[in-house]
Amino acid sequence: MSFTRWTRPSRLTGVALSFGVTVLPDPPYSRMIELIQFAEQRGFEYAWTYDSHVLWQESIPVLALVADRTSTIKLGHMVTNPGTREPTVLASAYATLHDISDGRMIMGIGRGDSAVRYIGRQPVKVAEFEAALKMIKPFMNGEPVDWNDKELQLKWVRAELPEIEMHVAGYGPKALAVAGRQGDGVIIQLADPDIIQWIMATARRAAEEAGRDPAALKCIVSAPSHVTADLQDARDQVRWFPAMVSNHVQDLIDRYGTDGSSVPKALTDYVQARKFYDYNEHSRVGAKHGEFVTDEICDRFCVIGNQAQISAKLKELEGIGVDQFNIYLMTHGQEETLQAYGDDIIPEFAGVTA
Repeated sequence: MSFTRWTRPSRLTGVALSFGVTVLPDPPYSRMIELIQFAEQRGFEYAWTYDSHVLWQESIPVLALVADRTSTIKLGHMVTNPGTREPTVLASAYATLHDISDGRMIMGIGRGDSAVRYIGRQPVKVAEFEAALKMIKPFMNGEPVDWNDKELQLKWVRAELPEIEMHVAGYGPKALAVAGRQGDGVIIQLADPDIIQWIMATARRAAEEAGRDPAALKCIVSAPSHVTADLQDARDQVRWFPAMVSNHVQDLIDRYGTDGSSVPKALTDYVQARKFYDYNEHSRVGAKHGEFVTDEICDRFCVIGNQAQISAKLKELEGIGVDQFNIYLMTHGQEETLQAYGDDIIPEFAGVTA
């Protein structure tokens, strides 16, 4: 499969790459608050968290506390889903958090992975997923909707607040088409430039076919990052991540195969060596299910190395039109990573000196 090149539309040229961080809702809950406050103080514009209510603590109460104890950073899930969370409840929760945060919520949403699989369920079917998204976006922003043959409206939504954006996670052609038709942007959980371009081209094509402006579709890339001169140590710390991605890719292989006609082989080939996945070690450094991941895949899917190597990778991502790079902060030295970005990397991409 050949990749369609995708570059930042001309109307967005010169817009600086923004930075986010994803923090697990691990106990104690105060740790998540501390890390997000630390990130806000160092110039991060976005803070995200997981939404897997059995593996970790229930995230929405903690997000309410984070909203109350921060002032500028935008907040959301990376990602929530309309399976474990009934769609009207999810929309109301976001509208409430938007009120508490004074307009700082941003939604990341997918079909469900650990949140549903760990409790013995499967990801939401694509058609049901799209129907839920079509309702959630206007409903959480105060517009009337038809749902279950009822007209509903959150009449208490504060009209003066900015709109809550909804960004959609996906890898396969069908989920990406939903992102293009319904989302404000696409969430991509890997930092491989070739795969990112295929994903965005697929989503933008669906947006255009639906009569939407494909250039308006934003690109959020999420992956671990570890700033160090010891590249081998960094690779060992992030092997869990391509293994996590392989869960989604295996679903695509089961549906589309591995011949590259529907999904690029650059995304599917590495999964052939996968043997198992243990959700009890989901997103954990040293997870045994990550042992099959090669150094090359770590380098392609993550943003690791010394400052110069990381800056070069981020410039490459910026050059293909990525709007936000979001650090999955599930490596050692969490404050050190945030500090290194705040001191040197974020100022470089903002066009100012530290």
